[in-house]
Amino acid sequence: MANSLHSNNENLPSSKSRIYLSSPHMSDEGYEMQYIQEAFDTNWISPLGTNVNEFEKELAEKVGVKSAVALSSGTAAIHMALKAAGVEKGDIVFCQSLTFSASANPILYLDAVPVFIDSDEETWNMDPTALEKAFKKYQNVKAVLVVHLYGLSPKMDEIMEICKKYRVPVIEDAAESLGSYYKGKHTGTIGDFGVFSFNGNKIITTSGGGMLVSDNEERIAKVKFWASQSKENERFYHHKELGFNYRMSNVLAGIGRGQLKILDKRVEKKKYIFEYYKKHLQQLEGLQFMPINDWNESNYWLSCLTLNGKIRPTDVIDALEKENIEARHVWKPMHLQPIFKGYNYVGSDVSGKLFENGVCLPSSTKMSDADLHRVVNTMVMLWGAH
Repeated sequence: MANSLHSNNENLPSSKSRIYLSSPHMSDEGYEMQYIQEAFDTNWISPLGTNVNEFEKELAEKVGVKSAVALSSGTAAIHMALKAAGVEKGDIVFCQSLTFSASANPILYLDAVPVFIDSDEETWNMDPTALEKAFKKYQNVKAVLVVHLYGLSPKMDEIMEICKKYRVPVIEDAAESLGSYYKGKHTGTIGDFGVFSFNGNKIITTSGGGMLVSDNEERIAKVKFWASQSKENERFYHHKELGFNYRMSNVLAGIGRGQLKILDKRVEKKKYIFEYYKKHLQQLEGLQFMPINDWNESNYWLSCLTLNGKIRPTDVIDALEKENIEARHVWKPMHLQPIFKGYNYVGSDVSGKLFENGVCLPSSTKMSDADLHRVVNTMVMLWGAH
């Protein structure tokens, strides 16, 4: 393998153009511009209009839920999900530790108390054993916030059973997993609330934006009210509750409608990228790819791996950067973040080890085979030099 890659150096592109981790990718068909143009033609530029209404409807139908609300970000959607779940000041929220800070920050917005839960090695996501242990240790738990990291699903059946026993609602942070399935069911639709993100690096994007979904139509209607500054239905501006300016723009929702049409294509390309890496890199010493379980049909948002040999994540990231290729560490767990150092953590530090050993390879759906070859060749050469 290594010899064949080295012998093909002459086939590499002479240009060292930047290869990004996960960049926005508009449809070749121009679907997005059609809906954006409609918003301009009708002068619906505000957080209201046909695109917003239809994007909510179309995404809800796509993932199989009764209702959805389009918001300004995935973070806003988590904030609203926690509020809709009844989380208030002083309440405890169990939150997966291995995630991006946007999962945990909204807990503090509500003056609630996060308790961070470890991951297991089989899924890289919330460990049901640690979750059960946490429930036995803490009282006044109002919600559990579980993440589908990098498009991978946790053991949702076990997590749901535990939360049902303790009568605590489940919020799924599916920001990274739109298009993933858990046992044939869309991620984000298994718990009480599901959150999707359409940030620029996600599998589909609206530039910035998010969506909260649920079968609880009453709660989603309430979130729409809160997210629209809690304006009462009066002839004048009248407010009885704290409101938020969280609704998605009709222009951005138009981008989302166009992007939703090509979601399946994007998942297909993400899977191709993962399988390409696995085929050409799995023989490298000390390298292991993220777990793809039989019951998890991932969207492969990012192709991630762990290193357990002499070559470390920083070696890979630095070697790729020298070739103008972006790669990153796996998320640094929340219980290791300075801002959350005063909060408790339950587990055996699997998440810490994944951070220490993990690397995210470039996984942009714009990548060509030549781009993938550059990444693979750089890594093979790195191993060869050691």
